[in-house]
Amino acid sequence: HKFFFQASNPGQFENDGDVLWQRGHVPETTVYHGRVGINTDAPDEALVVCGNAKVMGRVMHPSDSRAKQDIWEVDTNEQLRRITQMRLVEYDYKPEFASVMGIKNT
Repeated sequence: HKFFFQASNPGQFENDGDVLWQRGHVPETTVYHGRVGINTDAPDEALVVCGNAKVMGRVMHPSDSRAKQDIWEVDTNEQLRRITQMRLVEYDYKPEFASVMGIKNT
């Protein structure tokens, strides 16, 4: 996958002289040291997308079976016993988070 970014001064941004975008060690990769925000100027995570995102390929997540090996069945009775020890909660989102994320019902 190739990503194309353009800045007024490629490789740098106006607020400081630090090079933030760099060519990655792996071929055809780009590395950014910091947080990236799309439709936001205050990202609070590595990547924040405010709006819809379209993915024309696969998204890998640690829970994806394609990222695992040596998968085995477990003792169901033991797992049910462990589940009964879990703490279950209900919660409301903080209003400032809900408004930024566009959540109507907190």
